[in-house]
Amino acid sequence: MKNKTQEERRIWLIRQLQKEMPQYQELAVPKGEEEQWRLLRSLFNVRPPYPASEEFLKVQDAYLTEMVRERGIVDGEALPAVQKNDRLSLWQGDITRLRCDAIVNAANSALLGCWQPCHSCIDNIIHSLSGVQLRIKCNEIMQAQGHEEETGKAKITPAYNLPCRYVLHTVGPIISGPLRKKDCELLADCYRSCLELAAQNGLKSVAFCCISTGVFHFPQEKAAEIAVETVEHFLKKENSVQKVIFNVFTDRDLEIYRGLLEG
Repeated sequence: MKNKTQEERRIWLIRQLQKEMPQYQELAVPKGEEEQWRLLRSLFNVRPPYPASEEFLKVQDAYLTEMVRERGIVDGEALPAVQKNDRLSLWQGDITRLRCDAIVNAANSALLGCWQPCHSCIDNIIHSLSGVQLRIKCNEIMQAQGHEEETGKAKITPAYNLPCRYVLHTVGPIISGPLRKKDCELLADCYRSCLELAAQNGLKSVAFCCISTGVFHFPQEKAAEIAVETVEHFLKKENSVQKVIFNVFTDRDLEIYRGLLEG
């Protein structure tokens, strides 16, 4: 597959995944680039965490590395600091474009990524662009642990084909009724666990998504208050993590964080 085009790599990967998973062999490969990527991403999303061949990983990595480059890489460490704290930055965009030591993934308790094809959650896009190695690695961690990941804890893995070096996976609280004090404590634990893990591994820069505010339904304003307070408290007593980026995706979250960090 040396010197192949992105389309040739994409079609080859689709066909290899169809061979691995015969139940999808009847799916026709679309003609358009976007449609082909949706099919490939869908197959990535449903692929069980069994080993991948060296050839498959070589082609996949070449494809994803080029795709990440084409999407545009943002230097997280060059982002300007907010008025409130020179070790904090605020950035709106896709967290998978950030080049920094680690990005935070809002994971589920199985820690194996999102299995719903092309779902819009951050867990899905991180696994899709990182490559199948990420689910394989997460499965190794979970098999060794022997039980589902607890809310508020965190695990670290390589980032594989993403521009960051590592991914910190944490499981936030799921809100199904009135917000409880325990929910707030668990969300603070998520931020604290990720920062502690970053410090233990010598990481200097960490980008946080808005943990639990999507499909887990944590109220956005309260979540942001907890995030900022927990991170600021950690940075006051710990110097190893030099930069924390609050990554937001929605305009509403941007407005909330601006009020907390630049007001």
